[in-house]
Amino acid sequence: MQYFAIGDEDAVLGFSLAGVRGRVARNALEASGAFQEALSREDTGIIIMTERVAEMIRREVDSYVFSERFPLLVEVPDRSGKLEGRPGTRELVNAAIGIKL
Repeated sequence: MQYFAIGDEDAVLGFSLAGVRGRVARNALEASGAFQEALSREDTGIIIMTERVAEMIRREVDSYVFSERFPLLVEVPDRSGKLEGRPGTRELVNAAIGIKL
């Protein structure tokens, strides 16, 4: 099982340093193409997508999340921080494990 990162240049570069392949997405067309590439790879188990890129193709992302179980799609903040109204990493972890960190 492999990871696949989709985001801005900094996010994709950062994940590549940890051995995660990915694609940079600067607009909705690139984001959609990268998302379809990640889904078409049989070895992709987890797709990591920055929140801002996910917002570019929100309908496509939501349609996938609410209809498929695998691969897992995880939205993460980019270097600019989390989007307004979205929970941060700490809040997500707290909710998942039921313990405040």
